[in-house]
Amino acid sequence: MTVQLERSSRHGDLGDDLHGDLAALVGRRTPGHSLEAPFYTSQEVFDLDMDAIFTRHWLFVATEAELPEPGDFVTVQVGRTSVIVVRDDDEEVRAFHNVCRHRGSRILDDACGSVGNLVCPYHHWTYNVDGRLLHADNQPPTFDRSRFGLTPVRVRTLAGFVFICLAEEPPDDFDEVAARIEPYLAPYELGRTKVAHQTDMIEDGNWKLVMENNRECYHCDGHPELLSAYFPLHGYTAQDVPPRLRRVWDRFEKATADLQAACVRQDFPVERIRELDSRPTGFMTFHSPLDGAGKSYTAGGEAVCRKRLGSIVDDRFGDFHLHLQPNSWFHLLSDNAVVFTVLPLSPGKTFVRSTWLVHEDAVEGVDYDKATLTHVWSATNSQDSAFVARTQKGVADPGYQPGPYSEVEGDVDAFVTWYISRVRAHLSRPRPSVS
Repeated sequence: MTVQLERSSRHGDLGDDLHGDLAALVGRRTPGHSLEAPFYTSQEVFDLDMDAIFTRHWLFVATEAELPEPGDFVTVQVGRTSVIVVRDDDEEVRAFHNVCRHRGSRILDDACGSVGNLVCPYHHWTYNVDGRLLHADNQPPTFDRSRFGLTPVRVRTLAGFVFICLAEEPPDDFDEVAARIEPYLAPYELGRTKVAHQTDMIEDGNWKLVMENNRECYHCDGHPELLSAYFPLHGYTAQDVPPRLRRVWDRFEKATADLQAACVRQDFPVERIRELDSRPTGFMTFHSPLDGAGKSYTAGGEAVCRKRLGSIVDDRFGDFHLHLQPNSWFHLLSDNAVVFTVLPLSPGKTFVRSTWLVHEDAVEGVDYDKATLTHVWSATNSQDSAFVARTQKGVADPGYQPGPYSEVEGDVDAFVTWYISRVRAHLSRPRPSVS
Protein backbone atom coordinates (compact mmCIF):
# COMPACT_ATOMS: atom_id res chain seq x y z
CA MET A 1 0.00 0.00 0.00
CA THR A 2 2.83 2.42 0.82
CA VAL A 3 4.41 1.85 -2.58
CA GLN A 4 1.11 2.50 -4.27
CA LEU A 5 0.64 5.74 -2.31
CA GLU A 6 4.12 6.97 -3.10
CA ARG A 7 3.71 6.18 -6.78
CA SER A 8 0.28 7.76 -7.07
CA SER A 9 1.27 10.83 -5.08
CA ARG A 10 3.71 11.87 -7.74
CA HIS A 11 0.75 12.34 -10.08
CA GLY A 12 -1.46 14.04 -7.52
CA ASP A 13 -3.75 11.02 -6.97
CA LEU A 14 -4.88 9.53 -3.68
CA GLY A 15 -6.25 6.10 -2.88
CA ASP A 16 -9.58 4.89 -1.53
CA ASP A 17 -8.83 5.44 2.18
CA LEU A 18 -8.79 9.22 1.90
CA HIS A 19 -8.16 10.06 5.54
CA GLY A 20 -5.37 7.51 5.79
CA ASP A 21 -3.83 8.67 2.54
CA LEU A 22 -3.88 12.30 3.65
CA ALA A 23 -2.37 11.43 7.03
CA ALA A 24 0.37 9.40 5.31
CA LEU A 25 1.06 12.23 2.89
CA VAL A 26 1.37 14.74 5.71
CA GLY A 27 3.52 12.36 7.74
CA ARG A 28 6.01 11.93 4.89
CA ARG A 29 6.91 15.61 4.74
CA THR A 30 10.70 16.04 4.84
CA PRO A 31 11.76 19.16 6.78
CA GLY A 32 13.76 21.56 4.66
CA HIS A 33 12.18 20.31 1.43
CA SER A 34 9.25 21.36 -0.71
CA LEU A 35 6.01 19.42 -0.50
CA GLU A 36 4.96 16.45 -2.61
CA ALA A 37 2.87 17.08 -5.72
CA PRO A 38 -0.60 16.33 -4.27
CA PHE A 39 -0.27 19.23 -1.86
CA TYR A 40 -0.39 21.52 -4.89
CA THR A 41 -2.50 19.57 -7.38
CA SER A 42 -4.98 17.32 -5.58
CA GLN A 43 -8.62 18.28 -5.09
CA GLU A 44 -8.67 16.18 -1.92
CA VAL A 45 -5.78 18.14 -0.43
CA PHE A 46 -7.39 21.40 -1.52
CA ASP A 47 -10.56 20.36 0.33
CA LEU A 48 -8.40 19.52 3.35
CA ASP A 49 -6.81 22.97 3.18
CA MET A 50 -10.20 24.64 3.18
CA ASP A 51 -11.32 22.56 6.19
CA ALA A 52 -8.10 22.73 8.18
CA ILE A 53 -6.87 26.22 7.35
CA PHE A 54 -9.36 28.58 5.75
CA THR A 55 -12.42 27.74 7.83
CA ARG A 56 -10.49 27.59 11.12
CA HIS A 57 -8.07 30.55 11.14
CA TRP A 58 -8.37 34.32 11.18
CA LEU A 59 -8.13 35.59 7.60
CA PHE A 60 -7.20 39.09 6.51
CA VAL A 61 -9.93 40.11 4.05
CA ALA A 62 -10.11 43.91 3.83
CA THR A 63 -8.95 47.25 5.16
CA GLU A 64 -11.20 49.61 7.06
CA ALA A 65 -10.42 52.16 4.36
CA GLU A 66 -12.62 50.07 2.05
CA LEU A 67 -15.53 50.68 4.43
CA PRO A 68 -15.30 54.39 5.21
CA GLU A 69 -19.04 55.08 5.71
CA PRO A 70 -22.04 53.25 7.20
CA GLY A 71 -23.51 50.93 4.58
CA ASP A 72 -20.21 50.41 2.76
CA PHE A 73 -19.53 46.73 2.14
CA VAL A 74 -17.21 44.22 0.54
CA THR A 75 -18.00 40.59 -0.21
CA VAL A 76 -15.45 37.85 0.28
CA GLN A 77 -15.46 34.32 -1.12
CA VAL A 78 -13.78 31.73 1.11
CA GLY A 79 -14.19 28.36 -0.57
CA ARG A 80 -17.93 27.78 -0.88
CA THR A 81 -18.69 30.47 1.70
CA SER A 82 -19.61 34.02 0.70
CA VAL A 83 -19.29 36.64 3.43
CA ILE A 84 -20.57 40.22 3.60
CA VAL A 85 -18.30 42.60 5.52
CA VAL A 86 -20.17 45.86 6.18
CA ARG A 87 -19.95 48.97 8.35
CA ASP A 88 -23.16 49.40 10.32
CA ASP A 89 -24.97 52.61 11.32
CA ASP A 90 -22.93 52.79 14.54
CA GLU A 91 -19.77 52.61 12.40
CA GLU A 92 -18.88 49.14 13.67
CA VAL A 93 -17.56 46.57 11.19
CA ARG A 94 -19.73 43.48 11.00
CA ALA A 95 -19.69 40.29 8.92
CA PHE A 96 -22.51 37.96 7.84
CA HIS A 97 -23.03 34.95 5.66
CA ASN A 98 -24.21 36.22 2.28
CA VAL A 99 -27.29 34.00 2.48
CA CYS A 100 -30.91 35.07 2.92
CA ARG A 101 -32.61 33.48 5.93
CA HIS A 102 -35.75 32.82 3.84
CA ARG A 103 -34.78 30.26 1.22
CA GLY A 104 -31.07 30.76 0.93
CA SER A 105 -30.74 33.19 -1.97
CA ARG A 106 -27.45 35.02 -2.38
CA ILE A 107 -28.07 38.59 -1.21
CA LEU A 108 -25.20 40.62 -2.69
CA ASP A 109 -23.40 39.90 -5.95
CA ASP A 110 -21.11 42.91 -6.17
CA ALA A 111 -17.57 42.76 -4.79
CA CYS A 112 -18.06 46.10 -3.06
CA GLY A 113 -20.48 48.98 -2.82
CA SER A 114 -22.77 50.86 -0.48
CA VAL A 115 -26.31 50.08 0.70
CA GLY A 116 -28.97 51.55 2.96
CA ASN A 117 -30.27 48.11 3.85
CA LEU A 118 -29.41 44.61 2.68
CA VAL A 119 -32.25 43.48 0.42
CA CYS A 120 -32.54 39.96 -0.94
CA PRO A 121 -33.31 40.29 -4.68
CA TYR A 122 -35.45 37.11 -4.69
CA HIS A 123 -38.33 37.80 -2.27
CA HIS A 124 -37.14 41.14 -0.91
CA TRP A 125 -36.52 40.15 2.66
CA THR A 126 -34.82 43.27 4.01
CA TYR A 127 -32.09 43.39 6.64
CA ASN A 128 -30.48 46.27 8.49
CA VAL A 129 -26.71 46.56 8.09
CA ASP A 130 -26.45 45.26 11.65
CA GLY A 131 -28.04 41.99 10.43
CA ARG A 132 -31.55 42.44 11.88
CA LEU A 133 -34.46 41.35 9.69
CA LEU A 134 -36.59 44.46 9.09
CA HIS A 135 -39.17 43.32 6.56
CA ALA A 136 -40.58 40.03 5.26
CA ASP A 137 -43.88 39.97 3.33
CA ASN A 138 -46.79 37.62 3.88
CA GLN A 139 -45.77 36.12 7.21
CA PRO A 140 -48.27 34.94 9.87
CA PRO A 141 -48.89 37.06 13.00
CA THR A 142 -46.76 34.63 14.99
CA PHE A 143 -43.70 35.24 12.80
CA ASP A 144 -40.79 36.41 14.97
CA ARG A 145 -38.43 38.56 12.90
CA SER A 146 -35.83 38.54 15.66
CA ARG A 147 -35.15 34.85 14.98
CA PHE A 148 -34.28 35.39 11.31
CA GLY A 149 -31.50 37.92 11.23
CA LEU A 150 -28.50 37.30 9.02
CA THR A 151 -26.14 34.64 10.32
CA PRO A 152 -23.10 36.42 11.76
CA VAL A 153 -19.48 35.61 10.99
CA ARG A 154 -16.77 36.35 13.53
CA VAL A 155 -15.01 39.60 12.59
CA ARG A 156 -12.46 41.83 14.23
CA THR A 157 -10.40 44.84 13.30
CA LEU A 158 -6.76 45.47 14.07
CA ALA A 159 -5.26 48.92 13.47
CA GLY A 160 -7.24 49.40 10.25
CA PHE A 161 -7.19 45.79 9.04
CA VAL A 162 -10.29 43.55 8.96
CA PHE A 163 -10.14 39.83 9.76
CA ILE A 164 -12.85 37.18 9.68
CA CYS A 165 -12.96 33.64 11.02
CA LEU A 166 -15.52 31.02 10.01
CA ALA A 167 -14.76 28.71 12.93
CA GLU A 168 -16.94 28.20 15.96
CA GLU A 169 -13.75 28.25 18.03
CA PRO A 170 -11.06 30.46 16.43
CA PRO A 171 -7.39 30.04 17.34
CA ASP A 172 -7.01 31.19 20.94
CA ASP A 173 -3.72 33.03 20.38
CA PHE A 174 -4.96 35.81 18.10
CA ASP A 175 -5.57 38.22 21.00
CA GLU A 176 -1.95 37.84 22.08
CA VAL A 177 -0.66 38.22 18.52
CA ALA A 178 -2.83 41.30 17.96
CA ALA A 179 -1.54 42.88 21.16
CA ARG A 180 2.05 42.35 20.02
CA ILE A 181 1.45 43.62 16.48
CA GLU A 182 -0.65 46.67 17.32
CA PRO A 183 2.23 48.87 18.60
CA TYR A 184 3.95 48.47 15.21
CA LEU A 185 0.81 49.36 13.25
CA ALA A 186 -0.73 52.09 15.40
CA PRO A 187 1.65 54.94 14.41
CA TYR A 188 0.60 54.60 10.76
CA GLU A 189 -3.04 55.29 11.69
CA LEU A 190 -4.35 53.17 8.83
CA GLY A 191 -7.89 53.91 9.93
CA ARG A 192 -7.26 57.41 8.55
CA THR A 193 -6.27 56.28 5.07
CA LYS A 194 -8.10 55.83 1.80
CA VAL A 195 -7.76 53.33 -1.02
CA ALA A 196 -5.68 54.88 -3.79
CA HIS A 197 -5.75 51.75 -5.94
CA GLN A 198 -6.73 48.09 -5.76
CA THR A 199 -6.08 45.21 -8.12
CA ASP A 200 -7.36 41.64 -8.21
CA MET A 201 -5.44 38.83 -9.89
CA ILE A 202 -6.23 35.18 -10.47
CA GLU A 203 -2.89 33.42 -10.31
CA ASP A 204 -2.49 30.05 -12.03
CA GLY A 205 -1.11 28.25 -9.03
CA ASN A 206 -1.97 26.67 -5.71
CA TRP A 207 -2.37 29.09 -2.80
CA LYS A 208 0.61 27.56 -1.01
CA LEU A 209 2.85 28.31 -3.98
CA VAL A 210 1.67 31.92 -3.87
CA MET A 211 2.53 32.15 -0.17
CA GLU A 212 5.85 30.31 -0.58
CA ASN A 213 6.84 32.67 -3.37
CA ASN A 214 6.14 35.65 -1.13
CA ARG A 215 8.10 34.22 1.78
CA GLU A 216 11.48 34.33 0.02
CA CYS A 217 13.70 36.62 -2.03
CA TYR A 218 15.88 33.91 -3.52
CA HIS A 219 14.17 34.75 -6.82
CA CYS A 220 14.28 38.54 -6.39
CA ASP A 221 16.66 39.10 -9.28
CA GLY A 222 13.46 38.57 -11.26
CA HIS A 223 12.08 41.76 -9.67
CA PRO A 224 14.28 44.60 -10.99
CA GLU A 225 11.74 47.27 -10.04
CA LEU A 226 11.50 46.02 -6.46
CA LEU A 227 15.25 45.53 -6.11
CA SER A 228 15.82 49.14 -7.15
CA ALA A 229 14.19 50.18 -3.86
CA TYR A 230 16.21 47.80 -1.67
CA PHE A 231 19.90 47.45 -0.99
CA PRO A 232 21.22 44.66 -3.31
CA LEU A 233 22.54 42.62 -0.40
CA HIS A 234 20.07 39.79 0.04
CA GLY A 235 21.75 36.68 1.40
CA TYR A 236 24.94 38.47 2.48
CA THR A 237 26.28 39.13 5.97
CA ALA A 238 29.00 41.49 7.12
CA GLN A 239 31.43 38.57 7.04
CA ASP A 240 30.78 37.39 3.47
CA VAL A 241 29.80 40.53 1.56
CA PRO A 242 32.04 40.65 -1.56
CA PRO A 243 34.49 43.54 -2.02
CA ARG A 244 32.48 44.95 -4.94
CA LEU A 245 29.55 45.51 -2.56
CA ARG A 246 31.50 46.78 0.46
CA ARG A 247 30.54 50.41 -0.16
CA VAL A 248 26.92 49.37 -0.57
CA TRP A 249 27.17 47.48 2.72
CA ASP A 250 28.55 50.55 4.44
CA ARG A 251 25.61 52.62 3.14
CA PHE A 252 23.24 49.88 4.30
CA GLU A 253 24.69 49.84 7.81
CA LYS A 254 24.39 53.63 8.06
CA ALA A 255 20.79 53.52 6.77
CA THR A 256 20.01 50.78 9.30
CA ALA A 257 21.45 52.84 12.15
CA ASP A 258 19.53 55.92 10.97
CA LEU A 259 16.29 53.89 10.85
CA GLN A 260 16.82 52.56 14.37
CA ALA A 261 17.46 56.11 15.60
CA ALA A 262 14.26 57.28 13.90
CA CYS A 263 12.34 54.49 15.63
CA VAL A 264 13.75 55.49 19.02
CA ARG A 265 12.77 59.13 18.42
CA GLN A 266 9.20 58.05 17.67
CA ASP A 267 8.93 55.33 20.33
CA PHE A 268 8.46 52.84 17.50
CA PRO A 269 9.22 49.19 18.43
CA VAL A 270 12.59 47.98 17.17
CA GLU A 271 12.31 44.30 18.11
CA ARG A 272 12.08 41.89 15.20
CA ILE A 273 9.62 39.06 15.87
CA ARG A 274 9.77 35.79 13.97
CA GLU A 275 7.22 33.22 15.10
CA LEU A 276 6.10 31.91 11.73
CA ASP A 277 5.85 28.23 12.60
CA SER A 278 5.51 27.99 16.38
CA ARG A 279 1.89 29.00 17.00
CA PRO A 280 -1.58 28.73 15.37
CA THR A 281 -1.37 32.37 14.23
CA GLY A 282 2.15 32.43 12.82
CA PHE A 283 3.57 35.91 12.22
CA MET A 284 6.71 37.93 11.60
CA THR A 285 7.63 41.61 11.85
CA PHE A 286 10.63 43.16 10.13
CA HIS A 287 11.72 46.76 9.57
CA SER A 288 14.33 47.46 6.92
CA PRO A 289 15.78 50.61 5.34
CA LEU A 290 15.24 51.46 1.70
CA ASP A 291 18.04 52.41 -0.69
CA GLY A 292 18.61 55.80 -2.27
CA ALA A 293 16.61 58.54 -0.61
CA GLY A 294 15.11 55.76 1.52
CA LYS A 295 11.57 57.14 1.51
CA SER A 296 9.48 54.90 -0.73
CA TYR A 297 9.26 52.38 -3.56
CA THR A 298 10.88 54.28 -6.40
CA ALA A 299 14.12 53.82 -8.33
CA GLY A 300 15.71 56.69 -6.41
CA GLY A 301 13.86 56.02 -3.18
CA GLU A 302 11.96 59.32 -3.28
CA ALA A 303 8.53 59.68 -1.68
CA VAL A 304 5.52 58.95 -3.88
CA CYS A 305 2.99 60.81 -1.70
CA ARG A 306 3.46 64.23 -0.14
CA LYS A 307 1.38 63.40 2.93
CA ARG A 308 2.90 61.09 5.49
CA LEU A 309 0.83 58.44 7.24
CA GLY A 310 -0.32 58.89 10.82
CA SER A 311 2.22 60.12 13.32
CA ILE A 312 5.29 59.12 11.27
CA VAL A 313 7.60 62.15 11.32
CA ASP A 314 10.56 60.83 9.31
CA ASP A 315 10.27 60.50 5.53
CA ARG A 316 13.15 58.01 5.60
CA PHE A 317 11.30 55.44 7.69
CA GLY A 318 12.06 52.41 5.54
CA ASP A 319 9.77 49.45 4.94
CA PHE A 320 7.98 47.89 7.90
CA HIS A 321 6.61 44.55 6.80
CA LEU A 322 4.37 42.08 8.53
CA HIS A 323 3.71 38.48 7.55
CA LEU A 324 0.65 36.69 8.91
CA GLN A 325 -0.24 33.05 8.37
CA PRO A 326 -2.10 31.84 6.43
CA ASN A 327 -2.99 34.43 3.78
CA SER A 328 -1.48 37.89 4.03
CA TRP A 329 1.50 40.21 4.03
CA PHE A 330 1.80 43.98 4.51
CA HIS A 331 4.31 46.71 3.63
CA LEU A 332 4.03 50.02 5.48
CA LEU A 333 6.10 53.07 4.53
CA SER A 334 6.07 56.66 5.70
CA ASP A 335 3.88 57.80 2.80
CA ASN A 336 1.83 54.75 1.75
CA ALA A 337 1.00 51.15 2.55
CA VAL A 338 0.57 48.14 0.28
CA VAL A 339 -1.35 45.15 1.66
CA PHE A 340 -2.07 41.75 0.19
CA THR A 341 -4.66 39.05 0.77
CA VAL A 342 -4.67 35.54 -0.72
CA LEU A 343 -7.71 33.26 -1.02
CA PRO A 344 -7.77 29.81 -2.68
CA LEU A 345 -10.17 29.18 -5.56
CA SER A 346 -9.17 25.67 -6.67
CA PRO A 347 -6.07 23.46 -6.53
CA GLY A 348 -4.53 25.47 -9.36
CA LYS A 349 -6.17 28.92 -9.03
CA THR A 350 -5.65 31.58 -6.35
CA PHE A 351 -7.19 35.01 -5.82
CA VAL A 352 -4.68 37.72 -4.89
CA ARG A 353 -5.82 41.24 -3.98
CA SER A 354 -3.37 44.14 -3.65
CA THR A 355 -4.47 47.39 -2.02
CA TRP A 356 -2.54 50.69 -1.94
CA LEU A 357 -3.39 53.06 0.92
CA VAL A 358 -2.52 56.75 1.27
CA HIS A 359 -3.43 59.43 3.80
CA GLU A 360 -7.17 60.17 3.77
CA ASP A 361 -6.52 63.80 2.76
CA ALA A 362 -4.10 62.99 -0.06
CA VAL A 363 -5.37 64.13 -3.46
CA GLU A 364 -4.54 62.17 -6.60
CA GLY A 365 -2.72 64.34 -9.11
CA VAL A 366 -1.72 66.79 -6.39
CA ASP A 367 -0.16 64.75 -3.59
CA TYR A 368 0.52 61.56 -5.52
CA ASP A 369 0.54 60.09 -8.99
CA LYS A 370 -1.21 56.73 -9.13
CA ALA A 371 1.08 55.28 -11.81
CA THR A 372 4.18 56.15 -9.77
CA LEU A 373 2.59 54.89 -6.55
CA THR A 374 1.70 51.49 -8.00
CA HIS A 375 4.53 50.94 -10.47
CA VAL A 376 6.87 48.80 -8.36
CA TRP A 377 4.32 46.40 -6.90
CA SER A 378 2.26 46.16 -10.08
CA ALA A 379 5.36 44.98 -11.93
CA THR A 380 6.34 42.69 -9.04
CA ASN A 381 2.87 41.13 -8.88
CA SER A 382 2.93 40.36 -12.58
CA GLN A 383 6.38 38.80 -12.32
CA ASP A 384 5.38 36.74 -9.27
CA SER A 385 2.26 35.52 -11.03
CA ALA A 386 4.42 34.17 -13.85
CA PHE A 387 6.79 32.46 -11.38
CA VAL A 388 3.88 30.81 -9.59
CA ALA A 389 2.33 29.60 -12.86
CA ARG A 390 5.64 28.06 -13.96
CA THR A 391 5.98 26.28 -10.62
CA GLN A 392 2.40 24.98 -10.77
CA LYS A 393 3.16 23.44 -14.16
CA GLY A 394 6.32 21.92 -12.74
CA VAL A 395 4.81 20.33 -9.65
CA ALA A 396 2.08 18.79 -11.84
CA ASP A 397 4.73 17.14 -14.02
CA PRO A 398 5.41 13.42 -13.32
CA GLY A 399 9.08 14.30 -13.14
CA TYR A 400 8.66 16.53 -10.09
CA GLN A 401 10.24 15.48 -6.80
CA PRO A 402 10.47 17.65 -3.66
CA GLY A 403 13.72 19.61 -3.57
CA PRO A 404 15.77 21.17 -0.76
CA TYR A 405 15.35 24.78 0.28
CA SER A 406 18.36 27.08 0.08
CA GLU A 407 19.92 28.84 3.05
CA VAL A 408 17.90 31.99 2.26
CA GLU A 409 14.52 30.22 2.14
CA GLY A 410 14.05 29.79 5.87
CA ASP A 411 10.72 31.62 5.86
CA VAL A 412 9.41 29.27 3.17
CA ASP A 413 10.36 26.29 5.30
CA ALA A 414 8.70 27.98 8.29
CA PHE A 415 5.48 28.54 6.32
CA VAL A 416 5.39 24.92 5.12
CA THR A 417 6.21 23.67 8.63
CA TRP A 418 3.35 25.79 10.00
CA TYR A 419 1.00 24.47 7.33
CA ILE A 420 1.91 20.84 8.00
CA SER A 421 1.42 21.31 11.74
CA ARG A 422 -2.07 22.75 11.18
CA VAL A 423 -3.30 20.04 8.81
CA ARG A 424 -1.74 17.34 11.02
CA ALA A 425 -3.63 18.73 14.02
CA HIS A 426 -6.83 18.79 11.97
CA LEU A 427 -6.41 15.19 10.81
CA SER A 428 -5.77 14.04 14.37
CA ARG A 429 -9.10 15.41 15.59
CA PRO A 430 -11.62 12.72 16.52
CA ARG A 431 -13.56 11.63 13.47
CA PRO A 432 -17.36 11.44 13.59
CA SER A 433 -18.58 7.93 14.10
CA VAL A 434 -20.50 6.35 11.23
CA SER A 435 -23.63 4.45 12.29
